[in-house]
Amino acid sequence: MQLYNNLSAKERVDLIKQAGKERLTISFYKYANIGNTEIFRNHMYLAWDDLSVLGRIYIAKEGINAQLSVPAENFNKFKNHLDTITFLENVRLNVAIEHDNYAFLKLKVKVRKKIVADGLNDNSFDVTNKGVHVNAEQFNALIEDPATVLVDMRNHYESEIGHFKNAITPDVDTFRESLDLIEEDLRAHKEDKKLVMYCTGGIRCEKASAYYKHKGFKNVFQLEGGIINYTRQVDAEGLENKFIGKNFVFDQRRSERISDDVIANCHQCGKPADMHTNCANEACHLLFIQCEQCKEKMDNCCSSNCQDIIKLPYEEQKALRKGQGNSNDIFKKGRADHLPYKKDLRNIFESLDTTK
Repeated sequence: MQLYNNLSAKERVDLIKQAGKERLTISFYKYANIGNTEIFRNHMYLAWDDLSVLGRIYIAKEGINAQLSVPAENFNKFKNHLDTITFLENVRLNVAIEHDNYAFLKLKVKVRKKIVADGLNDNSFDVTNKGVHVNAEQFNALIEDPATVLVDMRNHYESEIGHFKNAITPDVDTFRESLDLIEEDLRAHKEDKKLVMYCTGGIRCEKASAYYKHKGFKNVFQLEGGIINYTRQVDAEGLENKFIGKNFVFDQRRSERISDDVIANCHQCGKPADMHTNCANEACHLLFIQCEQCKEKMDNCCSSNCQDIIKLPYEEQKALRKGQGNSNDIFKKGRADHLPYKKDLRNIFESLDTTK
């Protein structure tokens, strides 16, 4: 019984192309108590592989976090399968704004310690004592309130290409970094301000809201379903869209356009641009923003050095990589020193007078 996908990326692309079926990109999460994660993982893999589901799914004792794509014709079967699992019955599915048949190339179902790397000791506070969930209309009203502090719970490279108007965008590389930073800088406003949070699909806010209530914040709110669900509600209900730019997503698409605004710049030439790419040099693989002109000029590379490397025969490239491991640039997410127009570091709370 095969419980893993062993095909190459090219073979998977060819299979998707040969199938010729439109696919839907979907994400969902659910905090729940899962007893035997390995058995649950294998059950999900077998059921979803049979439905031609592709994606990245994390399972832990605390629940499930799934980002995937499914053939449109199998969507109802997929939903019916979820409904047979008690804690996933009627779970909210965040359907992407923009779809791409190649958003995911294989099915990966992994068992992890946590479904989001938050670095928190869940035994130290009540993770079920969450903030108030608000819909798009309520969210729009809240963020117009002068007593509200709006915080983006995503990382710097996500908010760089798009965020809500007047949001505080922490200049952090990881979710776990932002938790204590926000708590410290808003310490004086635990009782007099409304702490309103948002993220991509809601999962990061789910844990963060309980954490901040534990830390003494009296008025904690979170955007139900995150940016993805907000955008769908805004379109369906004719509400004002207060999100500017693009929503970063963790698949081959890398982003979804929410508004026509381009609020970022090419990290190589400084021109307005908001398309993330990975350096074509596999030994580098740096994630950065690159405009179409630089993409063509630099052969989709982040530097002339990487450009020289990808021109070598593939076997020579492999030999250069042997024993070297990944370049540290892979973790910098657009902050490599050789990028002349990378996002400047700044005080994320400079717009908020925390002395009041």
